[in-house]
Parts: sequence; structure tokens; C-alpha cells
Amino acid sequence: MITFPIAKINLGLNVVEKRPDGYHNLQTVFYPIAIKDALEVQAMDEGFPSDVDCDLKVTNIVIEGDEQKNLVVRAYKLLKEDYPTLPRIHTHLWKGIPTQAGMGGGSSDCAYMITLLNKMFQLGLSDEQMIGYAARLGADCAFFIKSEPCYAEGIGEKMQPIALSLKGWYIGVVRPDIPVPTKEAFSRIHPHYPAVNCKEAVMQPVETWKDTLVNDFEESVFALHPEIGAIKDELYKMGATYAAMSGSGSALFGLFKEKPDFLSGHFSGMFTFVGEL
Repeated sequence: MITFPIAKINLGLNVVEKRPDGYHNLQTVFYPIAIKDALEVQAMDEGFPSDVDCDLKVTNIVIEGDEQKNLVVRAYKLLKEDYPTLPRIHTHLWKGIPTQAGMGGGSSDCAYMITLLNKMFQLGLSDEQMIGYAARLGADCAFFIKSEPCYAEGIGEKMQPIALSLKGWYIGVVRPDIPVPTKEAFSRIHPHYPAVNCKEAVMQPVETWKDTLVNDFEESVFALHPEIGAIKDELYKMGATYAAMSGSGSALFGLFKEKPDFLSGHFSGMFTFVGEL
């Protein structure tokens, strides 16, 4: 069985306060976009020689590290604890969502793994139960169970749906070959509450967002990597009505009234995506 995990962007991302546990409370709006991975699962033959219940092959984009610590495999293991009859499986993940880009690719993969296993092996899990499993794997993983626009607080795990549609707008995404580790992104953050809450800001016309919708990580990331900030400036010069960094970077996106077909040629050598929302 195969499924296609999608990416997200953040419409506003405010770091509002530091928590006693060392994490930070956030306010953001998650919005799904059609950059996709492909995740395929097949039952492992009973006679297949393997010392793991879930193996993982990743193609197209290299992901460093132990495959058994990948969120896709961890999602399987989490369900296996409560559903020990889950069979051994082969998993193939084709990566189309850039990594370390602030677009939630790993979180999406694990959430879609949960929904795929639920359907493939008829586990009977409700959306709420799957959201509960996903939330145990990462703050924004739960968003991808439904992949619908939502406002999030806490560390990203407290979500409420919002009636937001960007239908008719075009999005252009640019991801330079500059990974931004989360620790680095937080290095110069000064928590504060925004003048306008992003949930309220996104209900206003997109033309107003440039003045009200802020990603707090841009200040620290652009200071460390001015070339990332320069891409945002370029998106505005190219006609974007609104442009911002997604998550803690390094992908940037612009919202356009007309399809920006010129994007890939302008940002040669970088990952680019153009699509209709």
C-alpha cells in the first residue's frame, strides 16, 4: 500500500514564552501544501531473514542516521506496542520534501505511516486516537493526521481547526542548500507575544499579512545566514504579496496572485516548487 505525505508551511510563527521544562511555547498557523513524499509499505515474507520488524529504505534524498530511529519506524514500533499482531513490514520512503527546511517532512511521514498502518491492517483507530499516537512522536506530527489548516499553541501540539482557504493563490517555495539546526534557530530568540495573534492575522486579506504576520525565527536565522534573508527579499521583488520563512528554516515561500513560473530559473541550483493552493 502506498500513501503520499505532504508538507506544511507556517503562516506566522511566534515564540511567546520559555517553559519551565526548557521548551518554548509557540503560536502558529499550519497550512498544508502539495510538496510530497511517497511512502510504501509491504508485508514482510515470513521466511525473510531479518532481525528487525520494520526495515526502511530511503531514496531520492539522503537521510543520515540509524534507520531504526527514523520517525517512520518509530511510528510502527509505537503501534506495535499496543497491536502486537502487526506483521513485519518492508518500508520504502521516497523523499520529495526537503529536509531541515521547516516544512515538516519527517513529521508528515510518521503521521501518514500511522494512517497507512491503520488502514492496511484494519486497526480501527479513530482520528483522535491516531492524533494521540502522532503527538507522542513530535509536536507537529499530529497536524498531519488530518492535514487541514489549524492554529497551534504550546510546543505545536495544541491545535484547533480554522476556516482558512488560500484557494486561487499560487505558492513558490525556495530551499537553499543551507541546513538550519533547530538549536541554532533558537540561539537568538527573545520570547514575546506578538502585536497581532497569527490566528487573527490570517483571517484578514493576504495583502495585509506583510505588516502583521511574523516568523520570529527569521531574525536569528537571517543574522546567521544573510543569504537566506536575501531570498525573502527576492521573492518580494519578484511580485510576492507575502513572503516568509517556514518553521525554523531554511525554506522560504511566497504567495503570488499570478503563477511564478520563473522561480526555478531565478534560483538555479536550489530546490524550488511552484503550485496552486
